[in-house]
Amino acid sequence: MRSYTPIYSRETDVYNLEGFAPRVVDSYYLKALGADVDPDEEALEALRRGSMVFKSRFGSRSLIPKPRFRETRGDPSAVQTEIHNYTGRCPTLTYEINPVKGCGIGCQYCLVTDGVHERELVVDLDYHLYVRRLLDEKNGPGSENKPHYYYFSPKTEAFQEATLLTGVAHRVLREFISHFEKNPESKARLFIASKAGARHLLIEDEGETILDLFGKLRDRMQFNTSVSIMPPAFRDLIEPYAAPIEERMRAVRICAGRGVQADSALVQPIFTPCLNDEGIKSFFDILRGEGIINYKPEFLTVCMENLAMLGQYLGAFDKDMERQLYEAYLKPSNADHRKQRARTAPDRELSVGGIRRMMDYTDTIGMSVSVCYWVRKQLGIPSSMIPEINRNGFQCLGYQTRLFGK
Repeated sequence: MRSYTPIYSRETDVYNLEGFAPRVVDSYYLKALGADVDPDEEALEALRRGSMVFKSRFGSRSLIPKPRFRETRGDPSAVQTEIHNYTGRCPTLTYEINPVKGCGIGCQYCLVTDGVHERELVVDLDYHLYVRRLLDEKNGPGSENKPHYYYFSPKTEAFQEATLLTGVAHRVLREFISHFEKNPESKARLFIASKAGARHLLIEDEGETILDLFGKLRDRMQFNTSVSIMPPAFRDLIEPYAAPIEERMRAVRICAGRGVQADSALVQPIFTPCLNDEGIKSFFDILRGEGIINYKPEFLTVCMENLAMLGQYLGAFDKDMERQLYEAYLKPSNADHRKQRARTAPDRELSVGGIRRMMDYTDTIGMSVSVCYWVRKQLGIPSSMIPEINRNGFQCLGYQTRLFGK
């Protein structure tokens, strides 16, 4: 087991937040909060269950991942190829790259783990050999070589200590560089969505930084920063080891300085109580000021157990926002509004209204929006509102379709 010092961390965390202690979210709690909801018994039981787990993990100090990981060497021929298509309706073919099991960032809303970070973090030192095999199979000599993406990394953070300090992230990128040198006509493209800050991208392996390697891939890849709409102090609390938003914007700047496509962002997760006019303007002004011209909004999706924890975190800063959060998810009419892995999304009307409010402002500052096929269908969003490929060439998750013309 290898221990490390996190590249980014905060003085205040979930254990020393002044005056905070977990409580049980039940019908009495919701009523005292003034929440205008009447959840069914199944939802209430899940909230109570999540509250008790939260209290237990708070007491045992197991809410935030320990800064350590284990190294292993997997069999490259045994790694199963995964297609990034949760709903079966995605029009874009994308293969996943996941060299790490677990994640060291510790997002308390994590969709993959429901915010539970107790599992051992394991990094595969030979994962790049699997990437080499996959590239050869899909885009090497004799392959169909159809346009598609490789997503690094949807199930974890691509540029965390486990991948950076071991050189795994560098080796994965080198496989793409080598592939394109051998196969200049390859239609493979690399899509990276990351909470990385500038300091992550400047970590060296064998004399090369992640940024140096990006520069060699600049016509075949895009770097999408991942940022969230929520109060800054709340963001710092529930993303304990992620880079501050200022550092993520600095990462965007230095990528653009190397000629890397870095002008789209994943805006996720969006906490609906934060979607007021002032919050929307201040957030998107920051992105537009750093050259972002497109964004893919993703509302917070949760299981009820996780909602009990996140609501209380938000309530530590603003009890009225906590009330609004529960109201957005707990209406019985919203019980069937599910996204990937059966997680509940916020009220449909509220979701559509939120997207329209964001678009109303971002249209005025020259930004386009991408919304995935499944979400458009779930919310009844017509193509006249959000076309599949927007005016700036971005599609669905924020894939830049014009990369295939290079």
